[in-house]
Amino acid sequence: MCGIAGIIYRNGDGAHRIGRDMTRMLQSMKHRGPDSTGFALYRPPSHDLVIRVKVSDAFDTDDIDVAGDVRRRRREAEARIRAAGAEILSTEDINEYTFSASLSYEGDLKRLADYVESVPRVEVLSLGHALEIVKDLGDAKTVGSSYHLDDYFGSHGIGHVRMATESDVDISNAHPYWAYPFSDVAVVHNGQLTNYHQWRRRLEAAGHRFASDCDSEIIAVYLAERMARGDSLEDAMRRSLEELDGVFTYICVSEDALGMAKDELAAKPLVLYEGDDMVALASEEIAIRAVIDREIETYDPYESQVMVWTR
Repeated sequence: MCGIAGIIYRNGDGAHRIGRDMTRMLQSMKHRGPDSTGFALYRPPSHDLVIRVKVSDAFDTDDIDVAGDVRRRRREAEARIRAAGAEILSTEDINEYTFSASLSYEGDLKRLADYVESVPRVEVLSLGHALEIVKDLGDAKTVGSSYHLDDYFGSHGIGHVRMATESDVDISNAHPYWAYPFSDVAVVHNGQLTNYHQWRRRLEAAGHRFASDCDSEIIAVYLAERMARGDSLEDAMRRSLEELDGVFTYICVSEDALGMAKDELAAKPLVLYEGDDMVALASEEIAIRAVIDREIETYDPYESQVMVWTR
């Protein structure tokens, strides 16, 4: 059992405390997933490209010798960013095992991500002009506090609380997933794909890579592959309901939109609120009420339904 949530403010000015709001929504569903928490948060798009890179897992940095290896991987990751043709405009040390950098880069995102990830144990968590993915072990309050998400202002975001059932409890297997190699697209998912291995083999043969063994990552990479062919976000999501088998509900976000999709059984819950100024959705209504302090009407989307909202 996991919990998913999303929120989008329709004026799109980027002045909303999206980090705080998502933290409150996810913390209210802590009972659905205590193992890890993740966020995909969006600011107004910038010309600069933002890359977030994990050079180790949290538990790997306690040993002194390992800490030295982590620092070496960090230096090598930065060197490869430059070698790929990007100019590093600024960097930020998020913690001992994660950093972000603002880049001036006009090249191919897949080439950049693949070259950085050729450093052993290094993973690109997100790439985009508006997107930043934050995920770690612990509940939403713990992760939100350690990453200072109360201070994150933006326009929209999604999040996930995870109870691990079929893959490891680590950062790589935490949601959200960046839709590699498509800029500014991310996914959270509740459910199970039954044709996971078939699609993984097919997408790997097409040149896509996977950072985890979690079936949810298939959705992100599938959407990236469809959008690379020219599909809109909504068209790609509708196509996914025809080609991905299983019982699932997922939320997808792009630079300027948020969408949800339910499979034909609609067994995985999702509650939705639509207002004039914002849209909020979550696995449980309690998450929506965590950020709206007035009486509201909510409803459940139907089976095989896809809905998309823009900021």
